Amino acid sequence: MKKIFRAFFLIVGTLSLGLGILGIILPLLPTTPLLLLAAYCYARSSERFYQWLLNNRWFGEYIKNYREGRGMPRREKILTLAILWLTIGFAAIFVAPAWWIRLTLLGVACGVTIHLLRIKTHIPPADAQPSAGGPSTEQLRLDSE
Repeated sequence: MKKIFRAFFLIVGTLSLGLGILGIILPLLPTTPLLLLAAYCYARSSERFYQWLLNNRWFGEYIKNYREGRGMPRREKILTLAILWLTIGFAAIFVAPAWWIRLTLLGVACGVTIHLLRIKTHIPPADAQPSAGGPSTEQLRLDSE
């Protein structure tokens, strides 16, 4: 019975991760809840997959910040909102055949926008952001000693 539950959680976690990845591209799929569901399922089925997800270059920090209540970085919020409104705006203007579908799309976009704006904006500590042009101040200080 334990193997069945592990397999179930592994399958649901993998499907959630796949849909979460699609949600990055398709604004109607909720990325964050799907990634959180994948983390939950992996935590109950595979320590290896769970650690991979939390330490993943693209998803790990995003999941950790959200789970720990630190929120989303400003850049990600702006990018998410821009992609959301561009894709839904395009679909509402050029693809949706009926006015009620357009109205529904715009309602979804408004709802997602309100949700994103209510999420706390995460500002990483200054010492965690080395300048793009060279070594950090900390590195220079250590090198001069």
